[in-house]
Amino acid sequence: MDAVIGIRDGDEIGELAALASWLRAERELQGTVQVVRGDIAETELGSGLDVISVAVGSGGVGVALAQSLSAWLRTRRADIKMTFTANGHTIEIDAQRVKDPASLITQVLSNADDTRS
Repeated sequence: MDAVIGIRDGDEIGELAALASWLRAERELQGTVQVVRGDIAETELGSGLDVISVAVGSGGVGVALAQSLSAWLRTRRADIKMTFTANGHTIEIDAQRVKDPASLITQVLSNADDTRS
C-alpha cells in the first residue's frame, strides 16, 4: 500500500521538498519515499512537485512514517495543512491545530489495513 502526502497552503513546493528530504533521511523510510511530479500545463516550462508517495508495508514503516511526519510538523513555523491518504482514506492535518498527528496517521493506516481483510 502507498501513502500519499500533499501540502496545501503556503509554499507548497518548498514544503514538499523539505518534507521529502526529511523523510528520506529517516533510516526506516529509506527507499520507500518517492516524489510525484505534477503534469506540465501548456503555459508552463516544467512541473513542480505534486505529492509524496511512501510505500508502506510490513516492518514498522507505517509507525516510522507517522512519527516522522508528526516530528516534521512540529518543526514548521508556517501554517501548513497536510493531506494524508492511504487506501482510499484521506485526512487533513492542520499543523497549528492538531495536537497528535501521529495517532491520526496511524488510525488511517490501520483503517486501510482493515479494508483489505
